[in-house]
Amino acid sequence: MQIFLVGGAVRDKYLNIDVHDQDWVVVGTTPEVLISKGFSAVGKDFPVFLHPETKQEYALARTERKTGSGYKGFDCYFSPDVTIEDDLLRRDLTINAMALDDKGKLIDPYGGQTDLNNRVLRHVSSAFTEDPLRVLRVARFAAKLHHLGFSIADETQDLMKQIVASKELEHLTAERIWQEWHKSLSTQDPQVFLSVLRDCGALKVILPELDCLFGVPQPEKWHPEIDTGIHNLMVAKQAAILTPSTKVRFAAQMHDLGKGVTPKNEWPSHKMHCHTGQSIIKQLCDRLRVPNDYRELALIVCKQHSNVHRAEELRAETLLKVLNSFDVWRKPERLDEVLVACMADSRGRTRYENIEYPQKAIFEQAYQAALSVKAKDIIKDGYQGAEIRLEMDKRKVEAIKRSRCP
Repeated sequence: MQIFLVGGAVRDKYLNIDVHDQDWVVVGTTPEVLISKGFSAVGKDFPVFLHPETKQEYALARTERKTGSGYKGFDCYFSPDVTIEDDLLRRDLTINAMALDDKGKLIDPYGGQTDLNNRVLRHVSSAFTEDPLRVLRVARFAAKLHHLGFSIADETQDLMKQIVASKELEHLTAERIWQEWHKSLSTQDPQVFLSVLRDCGALKVILPELDCLFGVPQPEKWHPEIDTGIHNLMVAKQAAILTPSTKVRFAAQMHDLGKGVTPKNEWPSHKMHCHTGQSIIKQLCDRLRVPNDYRELALIVCKQHSNVHRAEELRAETLLKVLNSFDVWRKPERLDEVLVACMADSRGRTRYENIEYPQKAIFEQAYQAALSVKAKDIIKDGYQGAEIRLEMDKRKVEAIKRSRCP
């Protein structure tokens, strides 16, 4: 029996990136032997086991044969005679098809180290086209490694286009699409995930709400980049610069979906996009089963980002109304989440990347002023029932007005 460290842990070791997860492949044994050593089986479709002490995943070396549609349409073959080279051959990219043995020797039969050195994402074999999930995985790795100078090999891009043309992407489950998209949100360049998918035609299939933004014009006075799709990519990048929160980064990518359905005769104006975007976000989140907290923040940012941008001209009553819409009194963290997403929107424009965003301070000041109003003081003054809420809003407005005075 031989045990090899494989995949991302090997790749990231050679890239000097922090290794968070370790996956292992076991060659020359059977499930029965592993179970006898205390391993517990967890894989339904393949022979995967958890180490009795570390709880890390150990998989038996295996090969696969395409038998049906989608990423689940495979027959898995495993036995003691499957070699580590056989196992690595079924992997997606050469940089993920390397292994280290227990003495630290590198096993690299498909040129992964060369592609690491040349900063290339390249498929291992023609079997790449058998798994549609690999289109999303390559896009995610392109986002993850973009800051290191990685690009996708032309021949791999061609295979990605083949997968899209085969309509295999339509067999991907909502959970797997969201999983890859969510992982991309934690990279330094989540916009690359979207642009790679668009380049191969996949964005139109899995995220048509985002794809249809490209080619939609905006007023050049406010958006020198003009194209709404390009703007959305720029916002995605700015959000990644401003915050590590994947929830905020998701909301930033969702903020302008309403512009994709603006009638052409109204272009380049999009007066209703804060309203029309609401139903589109709900449909997208329903389809991909996006977590509720992500959905809620995206809906708030979509609805209110134009109001936040206009903070300097809003009356105190309107500032309070917008703050109330954030549900910020029960969820104070919402304030920064919404404001950072709006800042990303403002900076996600050509020549606006480094501008100040005073609107954030205005809303923060208004929030702190309103927060100084206490219900106990209102009750002490004799207000009861519904009167308490009315008086509280009245006093909050006055507090906001006072805070804005020089």
